[in-house]
Amino acid sequence: MSEAALEKQRAGDYLFEVIDLHKGFSAPAGELHILRGLAFELAEGEFLAVVGESGSGKSTMLQILGTLDRQDSGEMWLDGEAIQSLSSTRQAQLRNEKIGFVYQAHHLIPELTALENVALPLLVQGLSVKDAQLRASALLTRLGLGAREKHEPARLSGGEAQRVAVARALVTKPRLLLADEPTGNLDEHTAMEVFELLQGLCREERAAVVMVTHSIALASRCDRILYLHDGRLVTR
Repeated sequence: MSEAALEKQRAGDYLFEVIDLHKGFSAPAGELHILRGLAFELAEGEFLAVVGESGSGKSTMLQILGTLDRQDSGEMWLDGEAIQSLSSTRQAQLRNEKIGFVYQAHHLIPELTALENVALPLLVQGLSVKDAQLRASALLTRLGLGAREKHEPARLSGGEAQRVAVARALVTKPRLLLADEPTGNLDEHTAMEVFELLQGLCREERAAVVMVTHSIALASRCDRILYLHDGRLVTR
């Protein structure tokens, strides 16, 4: 880390910082460079949109930011902790404690009710069933799903299921939220509704957000837009 970046980190200017991130894959024609020197910072409560063409590396980027894949080189700092230096066990703990994920498909467990799906991450953290379900129920009610908490995913509409997925991602009060096309399967009206709920809750909790999207309409509602092109994040 550069001396200037280290001083900023020490001063607590950023919640999340990415420095010179690189990722490549071996291919028959030679090394395929997916990410080339990615660098950005996020403050508490900041909502960043990342826009790019299909195949530009957006999902690979999110996988690395969420510690589900490893970069070839570069640094990531979350809450003053150097993520790349952590063991796999500590990274898994960090994901459960400080990182939330929302995907285009809701990935809810079909056998569980909405309430049980949202409570599950809290049970993994060690909360009692009663306390986990109380917190999950309160959040579902805030998202307008109080009357749906006993429903399994198959009995929910697409918008309702995605709101449950948002609740599951936020119930642990993560410091960083990673969203991969979180409204991509929804109609325009429902997409905006889910986005506004997600944005409002993240601002309240002061969570930093990286949202990958193809929607310029949604991206324009974010604090900043970066474009992933040729493996690099650029502004326009």
